[in-house]
Amino acid sequence: MKENIHPEYRKVVFLDTSSDYKFLTGSTKSSDETIEWEDGNTYPLIRVEISSQSHPFYTGKQKADKVGGRVDRFKKKYKLN
Repeated sequence: MKENIHPEYRKVVFLDTSSDYKFLTGSTKSSDETIEWEDGNTYPLIRVEISSQSHPFYTGKQKADKVGGRVDRFKKKYKLN
């Protein structure tokens, strides 16, 4: 490999902000925020909006806002029921 062209690969903690789920993994992403992990070491913290703990595909919980078709949503929006 060529020297000085590859990003630094290190351990980081990802935090799912919607479920407060944290996991430690390797990444080239950097952050100014840090967090102390369960092993006592301090790692960079990357905040994400969704992970396997909060994504509907993995949790099996689908959002209910897609109930009904276009006409039903239109009637509900303009209170025409």
